Amino acid sequence: MNERLPKATGWRLFVKTVLARSYPRIIGQQREKSWMFWDIFLPMLGVSSYVFVYRAIGAPEDYVGFVVMGGAMTAFWMNVLWSMSSQLYWEKEQGNLALYIMAPNQMMAILLGMALGGLVATALRAIAIILLGMLLFKVSFVVVSFLQLLAVFLLAMTALYGMGMMMASLFLLLSREAWHISNLAQEPIYLASGFYFPIKSFPFWIAAAAAIIPLTLGLDAMRQLVFPTGATLGFISVSVEITVLFVLCVVFLLAAKLLLGHMEKLAIREGRLTESRR
Repeated sequence: MNERLPKATGWRLFVKTVLARSYPRIIGQQREKSWMFWDIFLPMLGVSSYVFVYRAIGAPEDYVGFVVMGGAMTAFWMNVLWSMSSQLYWEKEQGNLALYIMAPNQMMAILLGMALGGLVATALRAIAIILLGMLLFKVSFVVVSFLQLLAVFLLAMTALYGMGMMMASLFLLLSREAWHISNLAQEPIYLASGFYFPIKSFPFWIAAAAAIIPLTLGLDAMRQLVFPTGATLGFISVSVEITVLFVLCVVFLLAAKLLLGHMEKLAIREGRLTESRR
């Protein structure tokens, strides 16, 4: 007689859900090798254009490094925008969202699994862009503090993916408008986050408003920590940016939990998924 396996509950169910949902994204990246090539090649074209512009106008050489690092970090923003924020909307269109709602696990665990799975593939793309930038454009990095650099990266990714989980609920509530909002948000975020230039170029209050996007301060702090002139072109000190990123982590994760819980309650109470303007 077969023995029944103990039912996973609590944190065990949460962890198993995260691992199970991240598995398809990690494996899926290996099934179509051409996707990996185009995910690296196409962003490098944009990076190259900014590099040639900076060199044509005689900008400091560290600006080339700023562009390469910004091009690498765009991979994480695109992953959050398309593979997390819009994910619940696409699951709804495909008919899978009802299964997620009925399952005994938490929606936050499902989205966290998507985030971790996407993070692995996205990190490989970002590393490839940095290595190509170092090889093609002779970019050199001088790390001031590995500990601070690691803290900035982890906090920025946590806050960014927390923001993605929060936006997933909002995009689902907006229904068909999610597609348009995703397209609309892409280029303004590139500008506001300073992907290809230091945000210190903005007036102070505009840069401060842009800091609500975790990549803004994360990218600014990493540039200060890996380039010789980074500190002189930084928006605020690295220690302050780490503190703000920690606060953003808490705010976005709590907001994501509240919004996802609200969405699940609406789905259960109404017996159907929420529509636009509900």
